[in-house]
Amino acid sequence: MTKKERADYISRRLDELYPEQPIPLDHKDPYTLLVSVVLSAQCTDVRVNKTTPALFALADKPSAMAMLSVETIDSIVRPCGLSPRKATAIRDLSAILVNKHEGEVPQSFEELEALPGVGHKTASVIMTQAFGHAAFPVDTHIHRLAQRWGLTSGKNVSVTETDLKKLFVKENWHRLHLQIIFYGREYCTARGCDGTVCEICRTCYPKRRKPVQTKKS
Repeated sequence: MTKKERADYISRRLDELYPEQPIPLDHKDPYTLLVSVVLSAQCTDVRVNKTTPALFALADKPSAMAMLSVETIDSIVRPCGLSPRKATAIRDLSAILVNKHEGEVPQSFEELEALPGVGHKTASVIMTQAFGHAAFPVDTHIHRLAQRWGLTSGKNVSVTETDLKKLFVKENWHRLHLQIIFYGREYCTARGCDGTVCEICRTCYPKRRKPVQTKKS
């Protein structure tokens, strides 16, 4: 298969497996999604979804969250890991939303990435999942699968994002990023598949015998 043929096959197969793409993080608006995505760094979505109800019961708006102490937020989000850093980011970004954005989550990469605790991947998630703008969030899991499937040879998520955007039409970016996440969790896990086990890996590279080592900087 050529790279384009692999991409077309992967897109068709993922559509068959995941015709619906529910957003994994529980939220009710762009702000609660933003907080949840910040908490999801190096943490599972399942753990975040178990943690946020208690946090949002105290404060589910930037104005209310900005009034909480970092210690109070930290005591709730501790199960998500990196809690002092995440608690500070959540409190500080909430204050910025109140003071600079009239309590609303901005709809631009530049303004989102200027918020504490928000990098390009987090901003991409908010842009596509909260606002429906074209974005292709790439985390380490999507980076790993894209390499196993021969869609990129990039050594970091930034290069992989650029390569995937070139391969797939913009209208499909939103669903594909979720579909790849779902497939990676179910079939092509970090330890359960090494590039030779799951259906997509075997179809893309039927003669592959050696495990794929993920390139990363």
